Amino acid sequence: MAENKGQRKIHKVMSEFKGGTLHSSSGAKVTEKPQAIEIALSEARVAGAKIPKKRRSYRMSEGGAVKV
Repeated sequence: MAENKGQRKIHKVMSEFKGGTLHSSSGAKVTEKPQAIEIALSEARVAGAKIPKKRRSYRMSEGGAVKV
């Protein structure tokens, strides 16, 4: 049931993005697909879907690996 809730929430948010009506929490219109995906996944988690958290990425710098 939770997966079904998550799928419905993601579908709803992505439809809003495609229709041009998706806004971020600050009220600004979302124009980039990666941001829309993150919003959809976040809302699905709140709705109870079992979606793993985003993995932390690392980048190499002169001092070694740094969390981003």
